[in-house]
Amino acid sequence: QVQLVESGGGLVQPGGSLRLSCAASGFTLSSYWMYWVRQAPGKGREGVSFIHPSDESTKYANSVKGRFTVSRDNAKNTVYLQMDSLRPEDTAVYYCAAGHPTMWAIMQEYDTWGQGTQVTVSS
Repeated sequence: QVQLVESGGGLVQPGGSLRLSCAASGFTLSSYWMYWVRQAPGKGREGVSFIHPSDESTKYANSVKGRFTVSRDNAKNTVYLQMDSLRPEDTAVYYCAAGHPTMWAIMQEYDTWGQGTQVTVSS
């Protein structure tokens, strides 16, 4: 069964850190473009960060640039999102997605999605 499972979410105070994990089963992540996407309450999905399978180049939304870091561990078949200096506006459900899009930010072209993990930033 092909699936992605996110973990690592939770409640954190502003300025704190969390590391999200996205573990794959049923397929090998190393050849897939990987995308972290979030959805805040009452809002649409927002692309957060991307990592390329071969050269491991990365992209970040302007809202998280300098605070979030995406990485992958192919031996563990897992992608990570290190989130530092968290802000209340980072509160959302975070999803990881895998695929081979024609362009990295085209969300609809990622065909495997996790169930999401809740991140809440609040004092």
